[in-house]
Amino acid sequence: MSDSKLQSLGGVIVATALPYREDAAAPAGLAVDYDRYAEHCRWLVGSGCRGVGPNGSLGEYSSLTDDERRRVARTAVEAVGGDGVVVVGVHGPGSHQARHWAEVAAEDGADGVLCLPPTMYRANRGEIIAHFEAVASVGLPVMVYNNPIDTKVDLTPDLLAEIAQIDGIVAVKEFSGDVRRVLEIRERAPGLEVVAGADDVTLEALLMGATGWFAGFPNVFPAESALLYELATAGKLEEARALYEPLVAAFRWDSRTEFVQAIKLGMEQVGRYGGPCRPPRGPLVPAHRAAVTADMDRAIEALARRRAA
Repeated sequence: MSDSKLQSLGGVIVATALPYREDAAAPAGLAVDYDRYAEHCRWLVGSGCRGVGPNGSLGEYSSLTDDERRRVARTAVEAVGGDGVVVVGVHGPGSHQARHWAEVAAEDGADGVLCLPPTMYRANRGEIIAHFEAVASVGLPVMVYNNPIDTKVDLTPDLLAEIAQIDGIVAVKEFSGDVRRVLEIRERAPGLEVVAGADDVTLEALLMGATGWFAGFPNVFPAESALLYELATAGKLEEARALYEPLVAAFRWDSRTEFVQAIKLGMEQVGRYGGPCRPPRGPLVPAHRAAVTADMDRAIEALARRRAA
């Protein structure tokens, strides 16, 4: 669905998990399973999600070689075709790296890009602005990503108001967990789309005016996630709450250190392929595995009751 004039990066866009297969010659003995990844992208869009986001944190972009990283994005673009949007993660330690990945994404047909501030350095205000100016100069719509937990850089509402003045910056993925920011961002930067970034405050963010959800657990529950988005944005609070509340315990894993492993395990529990992670991520410890399994079991049972009603 590539269109250089695309402005909205709203709706449910899934930060895709990445499948691996065993291969002794590949990094850490795990090769990217591109065929399985393509099928997963098609399944997500076919289940009602607006699009996919390859090469995010959930997609383990930092564990990929440069060739793998580009091929993952290309695979998503080719798999989705005209049926959905593809917003590629272009995160990098510096603006030159992030801009490079944005240029590659543009060449390969992406609809937009998702970009963190500098990922290995606590940048100051001027450096942050310059970083996003460099990425936006490529010409694709840019969703900036506020994740102060991991980057140690907080894109506060007043800073976002300045960033929003950059031509091509159209949205922010807000992952601070503070839903009070949704209204403040809308007040200070009224032209900037606010996109829910943390699954366990998604309903709250949407009710406060967020227009999108860049999501993790829709890898597990895509159809239900698309429905939740529709109910929330239509103002159908009681129906949205009834769907959301049984899922929140599982959704909380999206904001924890083990979120990649947890979401992949959740995929396994609903009959999808999740598989292993590359280092530095290892398998879940038994206590975490048991907790994820229990939270997912409750969510699956609640959805089964809902479907049967």
